[in-house]
Amino acid sequence: MTAVFLVLSAFLASAVEFVEALTIVLASAVARGWRSSLTGVAAATVVLAAIVAALGPALTLIPINALRLVVGSLLLVFGLQWLRKAILRASGFKALHDEDAIFATELAEAQTAERVERAGIDWYGFTLSFKGVLLEGLEVAFIVLTFGSTQGSIPLAAVGAAAALVLVAGVGFAVRAPLARVPENTMKFAVGIMLTTFGIFWATEGAGGNWPGSDAALIGVLAFVIATSAAFVGLLRRRHTVLAAA
Repeated sequence: MTAVFLVLSAFLASAVEFVEALTIVLASAVARGWRSSLTGVAAATVVLAAIVAALGPALTLIPINALRLVVGSLLLVFGLQWLRKAILRASGFKALHDEDAIFATELAEAQTAERVERAGIDWYGFTLSFKGVLLEGLEVAFIVLTFGSTQGSIPLAAVGAAAALVLVAGVGFAVRAPLARVPENTMKFAVGIMLTTFGIFWATEGAGGNWPGSDAALIGVLAFVIATSAAFVGLLRRRHTVLAAA
């Protein structure tokens, strides 16, 4: 059961990051050329692979309870941040994430930037793609390493991330447009719930607590997080309606 949650969480979280990276790469490619953009993607991929290769084995040396306490606390912090933004979006207090608008902004900036070529590579296009893939990829690497190390199976978490990469990259480069129709706001909500659930579960175990039913308790924690989030959305939505009417 934990393995299913692990793969699903890694897939959803990675898919969100890959969709955002794809938007940046496409804007760079359209405005500055595919060669420079794809070179930036390749360079960022090499850096990310080196980071994962270096940190993965190191995490296995940390005692599992200490690792789960640290990782659980970090996931709880990140998860609550994602959840807070998702709740604000769902209740109307924060604008929904719009990939089309982001693509238009990135494209306009890339089209007006000065063109500087080095070794036949447009430096702006290379840097834009490299930075976008590296920053979004670091979050994916964090998810894969933390999820995988606490369950003793980094490859299992990597499967979820790899599936997301293949799906997003395949669809994105087939349509040559940002994936605006992907329910990204819903996915962000789901990721926030998953990260918060795992954060609570692993931090408690790392602190020495025991969950009734062991891994099966994840379902109870998940239900609690979903119910609490839904309650906050309902309360804030009513407040937003009142404020808008006033």
